[in-house]
Amino acid sequence: MSRDPQAALIALNRFGFGARGGASGDFVNAASDPRGFVKAELARSSGVLLELPALQSTLALAQEAFAYQFEVKQAREAAAKSAQASEAAPASEPMQPNAAKMQDKPQAEPPAQPLNVIQKTYRAEALARLQRAVLADCGFTERLVAFWSNHFCISAGKGALARIWAGAFEREAIRPHVLGRFADMVKAVEQHPAMLFFLDNQQSLGPNSRAGLNRKRGLNENLAREIMELHTLGVGGGYTQEDVTSLARIITGWSFVGRQGILGTPGSFVFNANAHEPGPQRLLGKTYPAGGVEQGEAALADIARHPSTAKFIATKFARHFVADDPPPALLARLHDTFVKTDGDLKALSLALVDSDEAWSAPPTKMRSPYEFLVATGRLLAHVPEDPGPYLNGLNVLGQPLWSPAGPNGFPDTSAAWAAPEGMKLRLDISAQLASRVGNTVDARDLLQSAFGEAASPETHRTVERAESRQQALALLLMSPEFQRR
Repeated sequence: MSRDPQAALIALNRFGFGARGGASGDFVNAASDPRGFVKAELARSSGVLLELPALQSTLALAQEAFAYQFEVKQAREAAAKSAQASEAAPASEPMQPNAAKMQDKPQAEPPAQPLNVIQKTYRAEALARLQRAVLADCGFTERLVAFWSNHFCISAGKGALARIWAGAFEREAIRPHVLGRFADMVKAVEQHPAMLFFLDNQQSLGPNSRAGLNRKRGLNENLAREIMELHTLGVGGGYTQEDVTSLARIITGWSFVGRQGILGTPGSFVFNANAHEPGPQRLLGKTYPAGGVEQGEAALADIARHPSTAKFIATKFARHFVADDPPPALLARLHDTFVKTDGDLKALSLALVDSDEAWSAPPTKMRSPYEFLVATGRLLAHVPEDPGPYLNGLNVLGQPLWSPAGPNGFPDTSAAWAAPEGMKLRLDISAQLASRVGNTVDARDLLQSAFGEAASPETHRTVERAESRQQALALLLMSPEFQRR
């Protein structure tokens, strides 16, 4: 069987997370059938799911979070009462000499504070995601998960609920639909409590609803705006401010149940009819009859199938995997596939892999910090047992896990990650890692097993001429073959 080293490199780096070290044989397998190597993961739809006994559902995590928040509140109230009592108490007796001597003795270090349930959950979810990415044969489906999770992003920095729900949101709203239909993913995402909390839709009241009239409050347009601008139609997608306001009215009442559980199980999605704006609504030239949750679901289904959505998704998909300025022929193919298959995301992924443009485009894309750190773990055949080093590295490199600065997610252009300061930080991390494990690996062997004949003569010479094993590994991690895809 013929072998294609350059195509193997593209299969592993452009579509996946890079070759695994050790005896994985990833590069050889990819070289023998590059496209088949990538598409193999798409044939295992259930492999996208991430179900582990230690990972709890959104509902279970809501109970944990609400209980923790209640305990914190009680502790603060008790501390405040204690402080007030101390201020009201008479002055204490002067300290006795022997007591003063005891105070001069060195005090023991306070015990390290245990992680609270919010942090424990966040770290457990992060570890599960990292382990899956490091162990995957190619990593294409995990790359798809990361892409869609960033497209429909929330931020763990929003608060305790967002942090404890970040992983569950991805497992429940993203993963089941990565190889399904876009419209189904949109519905799952917009009705998930994590998204509703992140974009404040629980605060949005129809101005003429019972709750809106009683509380003299109105719309919060955050979710409606981001659905149209970031999730579906895109900027310039043909909608107006009136459409944003109309969609905000349509999805009033979309909320989640709070700690008291008045409207259902705490943490579950709920349609609150008392908060829903009554009457028909006109959106993007179509009138949606008065109704309950089905009014919003019908609107989302139409937006997901809008021509502007097809163009926006095709462009963003191609930009992520292939080039900042994707080939027009590739954009046309992806757009047509999205439209003809009614947003079938598996078909979209296959169309990407089957396109010649995706294989012939030069490797100009810079790996994101997440892709870089996962690729490093794979190359060193190191399955993480503690998410700490990865999470710290992501923080340093500017891509904290599930924590973008805004609802538009992390940037997806090479310029965003190839800035001099960012590359300096990557070099620092590479050097630190090499100083710890460099003596246990031979970078020349890794270069051959992970890149084979696809590595340039310059990279071979650079690694071979390194002054130490540690330096050789650091140079390999910073090579163009490793940094770009």
